[in-house]
Amino acid sequence: MRIYHTDRKVAFQDRQGEWQQGDIAQATTQLRPLARVETSLEVKRGKQVRPKKQPVPVELAACPLRISYWTNVRRQGQGKLVTREVWLVQIRVLGVDWDPWLLLTDWPVTDAASAVRIFRMYRQRWSVEDAFKFLKTCLGWEEVQLLDLRGIRTLLAMGWVAAGFLFDLGVSFDWVEVQLLAKLGGWEPHKGRTPGKLTLQRGLGRLLEMLTTQAMLSSYATQHQGLPPRIAALLQGWQPPGDL
Repeated sequence: MRIYHTDRKVAFQDRQGEWQQGDIAQATTQLRPLARVETSLEVKRGKQVRPKKQPVPVELAACPLRISYWTNVRRQGQGKLVTREVWLVQIRVLGVDWDPWLLLTDWPVTDAASAVRIFRMYRQRWSVEDAFKFLKTCLGWEEVQLLDLRGIRTLLAMGWVAAGFLFDLGVSFDWVEVQLLAKLGGWEPHKGRTPGKLTLQRGLGRLLEMLTTQAMLSSYATQHQGLPPRIAALLQGWQPPGDL
């Protein structure tokens, strides 16, 4: 789990192996550097005008903690005070002005391999959370309210494709759906460059506009037994779509 408040009281092991009482903020002074890895993140570095997805170095450090808590917190019945040994892990992205991420885990973090394992586990979880945020943003557009269930399913499926590509969840640029969304978003092929979040969001937006238009035309045609003659002529024999 990620820690946002560092004033929680804990016992931490200093670099001499002795246990000290304090809070998580004090425990961070006793972190042991364990590994340095490279990952891909959307960040702004140096003189870059805007964030972009790029490789960045990451430093990993950890130290053991002991936390104590009552087992009946938010539960009925008599509880008892228990103490568990966990590990505090710090993830620092180099070259950016971000605060370090602090994680708490009950997996032992004693060497480079175990530190990298925790980082990869959290990195994957973070990607899933970002994917949900991205999809929630897309489904929060006002036009979605005008779609029928078929249209929502189509948008949702394409949204997951875009999120899977953007956040490294097993979707690659080889997928024709990603290429189509990129084209809808105005992306131009360029050696060594793939479409980003704004481009795919724009592609999804144009797809949503199409689905919304189809939904509104279908509704009108149903209520009025067809479209107005001039609009029907403009659409060249358009008919309400079947399953998308």
